[in-house]
Amino acid sequence: MDDQTQVEIEAQAFRRLLAHLDEHKAVQNIDLMNLAGFCRNCLSKWYRTAAEDKGIALDYEAARARIYGMPYADWKALYQTPASAEQSAEFVAKISDPT
Repeated sequence: MDDQTQVEIEAQAFRRLLAHLDEHKAVQNIDLMNLAGFCRNCLSKWYRTAAEDKGIALDYEAARARIYGMPYADWKALYQTPASAEQSAEFVAKISDPT
C-alpha cells in the first residue's frame, strides 16, 4: 500500500470513528476513559497536535468543535450527564494506578 492510500484509509477510519461517537452521544467521556483510556477531549488534543505538527495553528476549542461536531459548551449542555459515584471512583482508581 502506498503512503497516500494509507493516509486516505486512516482518514476515512477517523471520520467513521467521529461519526460513531456522534451517533452514540449517550456514551459519556468518563465511560470512554474508564473503558479505553481516552475520550473525545483526548481526540481533540491529538487533532490539535497533528495540525500543529503540520504548521497549522488550531486552538483547543476549534479542535473540540471538530471532534464534537459543535462547540464543546453546546455539546456539554445538550448531552453530558454527571458522572456517577461509581464512574468517578473507577476513573480515580485508574489514574492513581494506571497499570
